[in-house]
This record gives sequence, structure tokens and C-alpha cells, in this order.
Amino acid sequence: MSFEDTGLLPKALALALMSLSTATPALAQALPPPVAQPGDGPEDARLKRLFYDSDEASLKRNPIQAIFRGDLRYADRLGDPLSDRAIAAERSAAEADLRGLNAIDRAKLTAVDKLAYDVFQNQTQVALRGLSPEIVALTVVRPLDHFYGFQTFYPEFASGIGAAPFKTLADYENNLMRNAQYAALLDAAIVRFRQGMKTGVVQPKLVVRNVIAQFDMLIKEGVEASTFAGPIKTFPTGIAAADQARLRAAYAAQIRDVILPAERRMRDFLANTYLAAARDSVGLSGMPGGERLYAYLIESNTTLPLKAEEVHRLGLSEVSRILGEMEAQKTKAGFKGSLPEFFTFMRTDKRFQPQSATQVRDGYFAIGKRVDARIREQFSLIPKTPLEIRAVPPFKEKTDAGGSYQGGTPDGSRPGVFYYNSYDLPSRYLWTMETLYLHEAVPGHHFQISVAQENAALPAFMRFGGNTAYAEGWALYAETLWPELGVETDPYQRMGGLSDEMLRAMRLVVDTGIHAKGWGRDQSIDYMLANSPMGRTDATAEVERYIAIPGQALAYKIGQLTILRAKAKAKAALGTKFDPRAFHAQVLDSGALPMPVLEAKIDRWIAAGGK
Repeated sequence: MSFEDTGLLPKALALALMSLSTATPALAQALPPPVAQPGDGPEDARLKRLFYDSDEASLKRNPIQAIFRGDLRYADRLGDPLSDRAIAAERSAAEADLRGLNAIDRAKLTAVDKLAYDVFQNQTQVALRGLSPEIVALTVVRPLDHFYGFQTFYPEFASGIGAAPFKTLADYENNLMRNAQYAALLDAAIVRFRQGMKTGVVQPKLVVRNVIAQFDMLIKEGVEASTFAGPIKTFPTGIAAADQARLRAAYAAQIRDVILPAERRMRDFLANTYLAAARDSVGLSGMPGGERLYAYLIESNTTLPLKAEEVHRLGLSEVSRILGEMEAQKTKAGFKGSLPEFFTFMRTDKRFQPQSATQVRDGYFAIGKRVDARIREQFSLIPKTPLEIRAVPPFKEKTDAGGSYQGGTPDGSRPGVFYYNSYDLPSRYLWTMETLYLHEAVPGHHFQISVAQENAALPAFMRFGGNTAYAEGWALYAETLWPELGVETDPYQRMGGLSDEMLRAMRLVVDTGIHAKGWGRDQSIDYMLANSPMGRTDATAEVERYIAIPGQALAYKIGQLTILRAKAKAKAALGTKFDPRAFHAQVLDSGALPMPVLEAKIDRWIAAGGK
């Protein structure tokens, strides 16, 4: 899972949260000004300067993104994403960027810069629509949910094992300042929630209860066991003993007197005031302005102007197709009952349930070795960024996805991390592991994110930004490479692959069902259980995710189908000249392209003979 997507600041700190998966490089300073490439003319130089100036200004407005990139110039700041001033600044910047872009003659650009022009234009136009007063009024007053909330990412970010560095005394001091701003953001979020209560634009009760549970977990940690105390457990060499003692006292006092009180204020406000005003409905169709917002979210997440009804029909068609493939695997496994009975067997038979978290961890390491042995048969672009496998931190494992990825840095100072979830072990079926690794790790998000950010020739917004349809579409496409990479060789692991693909197909049905057709939580969970072998824990987490972040789940299948369609077109046109390594390089080496831009790029590659 990754969230690199819309650049919508009003969605609770979405810009920062997106960075968790859009991964960014450790630079520790500003990117150097653009350098002319061979063949560049005056218009190319103007375009590159526009990109550079836009990125520099964005990092200053959104310092958390800079920190994820290892750029520490603004590391004492967390940002102010909920203020009217910050939202106006984002809107003004997008308008200025488009004016600057329109002043450049696209026809005079090199082919590479024409591609960059198209991506920048598409992304900025979509972001600007999301910053319109009409959309902001529907998003900023719902600043937290259990998926995209400060509380879902910031504690780990500041824990000493997240993206924030703790190598110097300045790093520790900067974190203290950011922590204070985190507490202030929680109070600012309460103000925004109260505004939404007046307009009727509120979160579902289900989401509010999940957020309350997350704050309960954080508060329960206390001071010494707090996630925020992680940095003072150990110190790097070079920090004097006196400074260590001072920092231990300062961190403990801040957790006790600033962070925990702010988290309690938020928790009590949600439980005692906001919950009663929250809506019983779970879909956006039950919220004032929800239909307008959902239409925007479909386009911003898929990069295509799709209607909810056509997405719903596409999902139903894909579900039907995948059910047929599942029937074939059931027969191959020798199971004599019906497909629903086969699902129940796969959910309940002890042989498919891990006995320990260690077994899960070791299983992923073994899968990684098998994939690595075959990967160069399909890929010529192999990231330099190392990959690490870790368990999801306990404070968020109950509501976190089964697997996720956090990007590393191109200089290797921070690895990419594949997180696996070992909460409720009986539901972490062994038959899910191979396909999950392909999606989140290799050749999924780890390749998609690392290859782009290691390409210093790309403008920063293409190296480090992106959209959900590309990022998640690529990761789902990566799952289809199971035959070439030598995994899913038994019918149960293959059912795991089909189950994951079915999940993405069901998302088209369920997300649109919830937000455009009035489906409820239980109806949505039942639909997922009836059409796949996934367990109730996962189905529940999935449905509650769609409720919290409408539209994001649509991007996976839409993106995968676009890439598969482009691949089929290339194979048909190039015949024996088709090289999967060259195709994959074309898809990966320009970063996360909007779907129309990606299709046009592949068309040009085909016309050039696949070279």
C-alpha cells in the first residue's frame, strides 16, 4: 500500500502522509539547481527552473516532506497544514505554477521535457481542483481519520526508528520542537472538527471510534514506554553525557506535560463531544457535498475522469472473471466442495495459519531470496536502495494493513522497508505471503519508488511525487509476474495471488457501493467474504479503510489494467522484439505518471520499435 497520491493538503496532513509511501531521498540539503542536458534549449532551461523553484517553495511550505527526503533545512518545523493561510498558500502556488507552465512553448521542448511538462500540468491541475473552496470545505473540517491522521504516522516518525534522523544533537533538538507542534496540530484539528459540526460535514461514527481507540493506545503507553521516548533509549556516539541527561529529562517532561495532555484533549473531545455529532452513515453520499467530493476523489486517485457507476460495473466484471480462475485452482487443489466451502477451508484449516511471528518473518526472508534469484530475467533496472523487512509497530498493528512499504533513500542511508502485520496471527494466512511480497517489496513498491528516486535526471516532482493509480497499479501489476519470478507454484499460493487480485476488483465494487450506492459496513464485509477467501479481520479492516479514505482503493485495479493493456499492445505490435526488461524500464524510469501520460509514452516507445 502506498499513498503518494493527490497532494491535497486539506486532507489532514495528506501531503506528509503521502510521503510515507512516496519515499524520498536523503539529501540533507537542497537539491542543486538544474543542469542543462544535451539537446536542451532555452525553453527546456525555463521548464527545469520552474520545476526547481516550485519544488523548493513546496518544501519550505511543507517541511515534513523535506524531512522524508532527508533535506534537513526545515527540520525544526512540522508544518501548519490545517490553517487557512497554509491552504491559501498551496492554492496560490499551484496557480502560479500553471501560469509559469503556460508561458513555456511545449513544442520547443525535448521529448523528455515534454513528458515532464505533461505530468506537471496534469498533477497541478488536479491538485488545484482539490484546493478549491468547495472541496476544501468538505475535507479540512475532517482532519483526522484512522488511516490518514497525525496519530497514525507521527509517533513512529518521531520514535527513533522512523524517517526522522537521530544522528546529531541538532536532530534531537529539532524533534523536540516538532513534537510541540504535533501537540498544537491536535488542538488545531479540534477547532476544524468543531467547524464541521456546524456545517454537518462530519466523519462517520465508525471512523471516530477507531481514532479514539488509536489515541487510547498511545495514551496507555504512558511516559517511559511512550513511542515518543524511543530516541532517548539509546544515543549515537558524539552526544556528550551531559547532553544525554538533559535530553532524557526534556523528552520525559515533554511527553508528560505536552504530548499526552494534547492526546487526551483530542481523545476526550472525540469521545465526549464529536462522536454524538458524527454521522451514522458510512458513505460520502450520506454527507452534505459528498457526491461532489467523491467525483473529485475518483479522478484524483485514478487520474481518469471515470464515473462511479462505470467503475462499479467494471468491478463486477472483474470479480466474475477472477471467480472463474479460482474455480480452476480449487479443482487443481483436489477440493471437492463448492468455492465458498473452499474459501472457508482456506480461512480455517490450521495448516494455513502461522504459529508465530517469527515464522512469518522467516517466510518473507525466504520468499525474498527466491524472487531475487529470478528478478534480472524481467528487469534491467535494479534499485541500489536496500530493502529491509520489519513487523508493523504494535501501537498501530490492529488497524494497519496486512503489509505496507516505506521508501528508503537512494544513497542507502535509510533502506526501503516492507512492513508485515502479525496482529491476530490466525488471520495472517501463509497463502497470502508470496503475492504480498511481490506487491509491497520486489518488484512492487520497492522497485517503483526506488528506481524513480535514484534517477537524478528527473525533476524532483517526478522522482519523489506521483499518483495512486500508477504506484498501486504498478504494485498490483507486479503480482501478475508470479510465473516469471517462480512463485505461486502451488494452488494455495496461487489462490493467494487470486485472492489479492480479487481484493482489488472487489474494491471497485465496494468503494463505489459505499460512497455512491448507500452500501453499509456489514453489507460490504459480507460481499468481500462471499467472493474471496480473505478472513473477517482483513475484510473488516479493508471496508473500514474505504470508509475512512474514499476513492483511494479504486486506483489499484484501474492502474493495473492500464499497464496490462499497454503491455498487451506492445507485445502485439513488437512481436519477437518485445523485451519485458525494456518494457518495465519504460514504465518505471520516469516515475509515477498519470495514466494518460503513461499510455502515450508507451505508444511512442512502440512506434520507435521498442528501443
